[in-house]
Parts: sequence; C-alpha cells; structure tokens
Amino acid sequence: MRDKIEIRRSLIKKFRKPLYRPFIEAIKKYNLIEPGDRIMSCVSGGKDSITLSLLLQELYDHGDRNFELKHIMMNPGFTEDYLNTIKSIYDNLGLELEIFKTDIFEITEKIAGENPCFLCARMRRGALYQKAQDIGFNKIALGHHMDDVIETTLMNMFMQGSYKNMLPMLDSKNFEKLKLIRPLYLCKEEDIIRFRDYAGLNSLDCACILTRKSLITSRDKIKEMLKDIEEKLPGAKKNIQKSIENVYIDTVISTREGGK
Repeated sequence: MRDKIEIRRSLIKKFRKPLYRPFIEAIKKYNLIEPGDRIMSCVSGGKDSITLSLLLQELYDHGDRNFELKHIMMNPGFTEDYLNTIKSIYDNLGLELEIFKTDIFEITEKIAGENPCFLCARMRRGALYQKAQDIGFNKIALGHHMDDVIETTLMNMFMQGSYKNMLPMLDSKNFEKLKLIRPLYLCKEEDIIRFRDYAGLNSLDCACILTRKSLITSRDKIKEMLKDIEEKLPGAKKNIQKSIENVYIDTVISTREGGK
C-alpha cells in the first residue's frame, strides 16, 4: 500500500479527470451535498466504499467544510481478520473509522435459505439508516458507481420486466428526513479499479460469508454480458447510463409511481 499522502494526492492529480471531477459533477448536478449536511460515509471495506471515503474526505478537508462527515462501517458478521484489515487500511490512510456490530448475516442465514442477498441488503440498509438517525445525521453516502447503475437497470429489465433505475439521491421511506446519496454515480468502475491498484488495495474482496460458496450471481452474469457488449460496441455502457436521463415520455406506453 502506498503512502497515505501519495494516495490522497493522486485523487486530485493522477485521478482528477476520471474520479474527482465526475465525483464533484455528481454532487453539483444532483445537489447531493448542501450546507449543514451531516453525512455518514458507509464503509463495506471494498474498493468502492474506500474510494468514496477518500473523495469525501478530500472535499471536506479542502472544500468549504460546510458539512459534517463520519466514516462508519456496519459489521453484519464479518470475520475478525477482515475487520482488522479494514481498520488497518483506514489507519494507514489517516481516516477515522467507527465500526458497529449487527447480527444480519446470522439472521439472514436462518430465514433466507439459498437466496439471502435481497433480504440481507434490505436489512443492512435499514441498519445504516438507523445508525444515521441515532447519531443525528441526515444523509448516508453509498459507494455505488456508474456500472452499478447500468447493471441494476438491466437486471430490472431482464428479470423483473420493469424499467427502474438506481437514483443518485432518494428519501428514506421509513426514516423521516433521512436521504441516501450516491456521489460516485458518474464514476466508472474501471477507473476505481485503476485507483485501487495504484494505491495498493489489491487484496480487498467480497467478505460476505453467505454467498462465498455461490458459483455466480445474476449481477455477475450481467457484468460479463456488458463487458462483451462494450467490446463490440464501444461506448454502449455510457449510452445506457445516459438513457436514464434521456427518456422520451411520449414513446412510453405506461408509467408507474413509487418505483424507487
């Protein structure tokens, strides 16, 4: 792992165009951060959430500093080795990390059977909202990037027969005045991977103990399909992302409310 000063400097120099600029563009375009916000940057330990932590910290340290920021990790049942690895990474990056414990993996494994991902995701999201509410914060920031947005759109089309998108910001339905924001909304996964490799965070991987025996997920299949499409039709992924904000309503047969 490179020196923390070198890593953080690289975000505004070497990776300014592919990461820092689209990060700032998303914040401005979708009004994700406003003066007085109290933002909980949610850490999973993967490349996306760590990149988000660093970008938000960079904005906080060198911007107007008109918002509060905490980096918080919800532990649904990770191994101690994984937790210690993440703690060490954040210590080396000079970022303060708070970890709180839940029993989500244990509960999900008991009641969800062979398809735990949907239930686990809902429970984890609820736990993060509850934590934000408990500490008096009004926004939680997740590390979903452009590829996540595209993949989710296609998964909804192929598997649910609906055109639903992952929004850059949405209101919580169950926690009043709480919002979820996705500041990496315009950042490409390939650029996050390049940053991860440059910073020396190569060893990080999925730490879910429920799906470690699975062969391949639906999202994996969509990701592989998109890779093939992009090779044959360069720019296709970007155009799918653009289509989310470029819908011609007069060509749509019908619409539905409440598809967040």
